[in-house]
Amino acid sequence: MSWLLNVRLEMREERHPEGHVTTQTDLFDMEIDENEQIKTIIPAAERARSVSGQDMEGWLMLPAFKEMHNHLDKTYLSVGWKACRPVKNLRERLDFEAEELVELAETAEQRATAMIERHLSYGVNHIRTHVNIDPFIGLKNLEGVKKALAKFEGQLTSEIVAFPQHGLLEHEDMPTLLKEALNSGATHLGALDPGGIDGHIEESLRLTMALAKEHSVDVDLHLHDRGDLGYYTMSRWLELIDEEEYQGRTAFSHAFGLSHLTPHVQKTFAKKMASRDVSVMSTIPIDVGNKLIPIEILEENGVQVSFGCDGYFDSWSPYVLGDVLEKVRNYCQYRSLTDEKSLRLALGHITNGVTPLTETGEYQWPKVGMEASGVFLPASCSAEVVARVPEKRLLLSRGKFVQDDFER
Repeated sequence: MSWLLNVRLEMREERHPEGHVTTQTDLFDMEIDENEQIKTIIPAAERARSVSGQDMEGWLMLPAFKEMHNHLDKTYLSVGWKACRPVKNLRERLDFEAEELVELAETAEQRATAMIERHLSYGVNHIRTHVNIDPFIGLKNLEGVKKALAKFEGQLTSEIVAFPQHGLLEHEDMPTLLKEALNSGATHLGALDPGGIDGHIEESLRLTMALAKEHSVDVDLHLHDRGDLGYYTMSRWLELIDEEEYQGRTAFSHAFGLSHLTPHVQKTFAKKMASRDVSVMSTIPIDVGNKLIPIEILEENGVQVSFGCDGYFDSWSPYVLGDVLEKVRNYCQYRSLTDEKSLRLALGHITNGVTPLTETGEYQWPKVGMEASGVFLPASCSAEVVARVPEKRLLLSRGKFVQDDFER
């Protein structure tokens, strides 16, 4: 067992006569037991003289971050600089990616390892990664990613989505390859634009559902198709959920088809999603030419929305940051969220909805008996963390600190 001393925790919100809210914090000592759980939380001022431990020097403790949309197998990290090759459309981008898959597959473990290290340094202790399963390299990327994740056992948890990046229907051996992936360590089944890529919505969705049910796995559908095509695809999948009684097993990634709808239709569809426990994984792709999906409407109507960085420094994007906390700030800036409460609650997009204070400002995290995981930052409160994105962070995962001894 061990003690963490002078841990700053958010305790409550204070509402001022003028109407604004501020966050109140205090310092605590925290005991962690041999089961990687929090055994004791006491005010630092009441510490017994015999208690000793690691002094956190007043750093704020927040729930550990979750990266819920990522591609560990695509990055160029660790293999040198490459800018993106210009393409005219999504199909051309996929064709180019197919050309380099064989070459990159040999370094899948090395590149995924570099990406995982980056996420750990930013305070992430869970990653949902999509991994290409395709006729060009088979399961090579999956094997490399599994080896990379195994190096960090105990430091982070993961979900692996078997992802048919190059379509489900064009290559006849894709269903077999996906089955092999789901029998070889993949935990989720992916899908990609049944309309725009597969060209046959009904056949693609039904095959995806059949594979998911056969292996009893959740589904994460990449849906880039905009307009009526994207909206129809999602609507048809909700109908299939009802037909196959597969509620609570679906996430829509991107879900761009929601952005063009009227607010009334968005609200109605959000309620349909919530009733089937369909979540959304967004990468906050702020684009001058396209509206962001209606995240606030989704949440107001019961849909959980989580953020992820997607791929970075790969054939799709030359940029390297990969910080989910920055995604939260970008979202808040886009929506002009500037008050304490809004900034504080926005953190839930990267913590699976867990925040230190409830929506009404009551204390709810951390508590005795919970897993001893969190991220420590030199900040006064979570609202400041979201607005200013501190670079310095220290991840506590399952009762042990993850050393930040690699370059960023």
